[in-house]
Amino acid sequence: MWTKHHKQKKTVRLIIPVISVAFLSYFGYYCIHGTYGLEAGQKLDGRIAALQGELDTLTHQAEGLQKRVALLSDGSIDKDMLDERARYALNMSRADEIVIFRTAKN
Repeated sequence: MWTKHHKQKKTVRLIIPVISVAFLSYFGYYCIHGTYGLEAGQKLDGRIAALQGELDTLTHQAEGLQKRVALLSDGSIDKDMLDERARYALNMSRADEIVIFRTAKN
């Protein structure tokens, strides 16, 4: 029986390590810079903080409006609130009053 011994070439021995390094480099890069990577997570955390601040502001405004509505919709209407709303709706004031118009803040 004849056997033939082949000497492995250096390039054949390096194929698996080179492919492994290429895969690890690819996944390592996208682990940091990819769509769901670390940088995207930091941007998302910043956006969450900004939106949380906006939510707090809007919640505060909604509570203020709910208090005003509660003054108007209870069984006993607050006379000052009724007077204010009537004057605003009818666009009228007494002769001895000074009217100051405020612009809405956005």
